[in-house]
Amino acid sequence: MPRPKPDDRSDNVEKLQEMVQNTIENIEKAEKTMQFASSEEREKIREKNRRREEAIAAMRAEIKDEAAAREHGYQL
Repeated sequence: MPRPKPDDRSDNVEKLQEMVQNTIENIEKAEKTMQFASSEEREKIREKNRRREEAIAAMRAEIKDEAAAREHGYQL
């Protein structure tokens, strides 16, 4: 039976930062498409962007946690 890989958190902060940047870019792209959307589509885009903003806030909180864990050597 194969052994599970050890938990490698060494690049979690960078991965999360990239995810935040990608999500911000998606918000910006969605806002640009709103000018061509119907009122119903615009509302769907607004709602999706609200969820994206919530996700960004959660990712930023996780970045802080991961950075603190990194500073403390990932000790629990």
